[in-house]
Amino acid sequence: MKPEFPESLPDFQRLFPDEGHCSAYLESVRWPNGFVCPYCGQQGEPYRITTRPGVLQCRECRRQINLTSGTVMERSHTPLCIWFWGAYLISSHTPGMSAVQFQRQLGLSRYETAFQMLHKLRAGMVRPDRDRIGAEWPIEMDETYVGGKTRGKGKGTHDMAIVVGAVEIRTSADEEPAKRWSHTYARPKKGKTYAGRLRLKEIPNRGAKALEAFTTENIEPGAFVTTDDFRGYDGLPALGYKLRQVTMAGDPEQAEKYLPMIHIVFGNLKAWILGIHHGVSQWHLQAYLNEFTFRFNRRFWPFSAFNSLLGIASHTEGPTYEGLYRGEYQHPSEAR
Repeated sequence: MKPEFPESLPDFQRLFPDEGHCSAYLESVRWPNGFVCPYCGQQGEPYRITTRPGVLQCRECRRQINLTSGTVMERSHTPLCIWFWGAYLISSHTPGMSAVQFQRQLGLSRYETAFQMLHKLRAGMVRPDRDRIGAEWPIEMDETYVGGKTRGKGKGTHDMAIVVGAVEIRTSADEEPAKRWSHTYARPKKGKTYAGRLRLKEIPNRGAKALEAFTTENIEPGAFVTTDDFRGYDGLPALGYKLRQVTMAGDPEQAEKYLPMIHIVFGNLKAWILGIHHGVSQWHLQAYLNEFTFRFNRRFWPFSAFNSLLGIASHTEGPTYEGLYRGEYQHPSEAR
């Protein structure tokens, strides 16, 4: 049985009033077809410890299994209820929130705890078996520079990061407009063109090798891809892609005509980074790209994102505090 997800704050309070209900939900997400012991493979109802709702005991091998083991919540001293509140806030709040706001909303005593929780949840926004885009819809692809405003290095911009993006260009085929209370109410009407699924990644340079690697990782071979006339894209036809390169020559009308969606995405990304987070470290830029992609791809279903986030996070290990602050943790590449 697929677990129910909350569609409002009253729903959330009804579904998750205490640790026991949170544990039951997490168990249903981890084992949708019933408990299976990770040690001996035994299937069936486990022993349940009344005083420890987050721990199950296998009836066969008698070993105890913590519900958070192997998840982004593993070894955390933060109560499961707080993790659920955090996942709900970060997935349902349309523009997202900074670590300071996250700390304030959850009543956390330390900023570092909020920072780490957010990055652990961002790790849960990347599905390991994500599929490639462009199998049914054409693609717009381009690259942009992010950041660059630094202090103490003189005039101009420095340390800018290169981000490459690809977005599907879809046409709505809905026969009837959705009801006002429906999650799909914001979807375009029939016949309207809109942006579909998105992929974003920080790359080290604009060379053909980096651009082709991003393309093969994220776009289905045979897809119709529109780019500008930068020479780094010249090798895509040899990789099996139908390439249309448009000479921009600095003309904004050409960009508006042939690459409108990806430029809107880049503009929204930069405004989001500056408006919500007031700038981000290049060490963690990919994590914020993952979050933006996760939100963008679920913007028509904002509340189901909570279920998706916990579903992915329950099978994903998150970063450690030391790994985040030393820059040793490698953020997953792209969100689904």
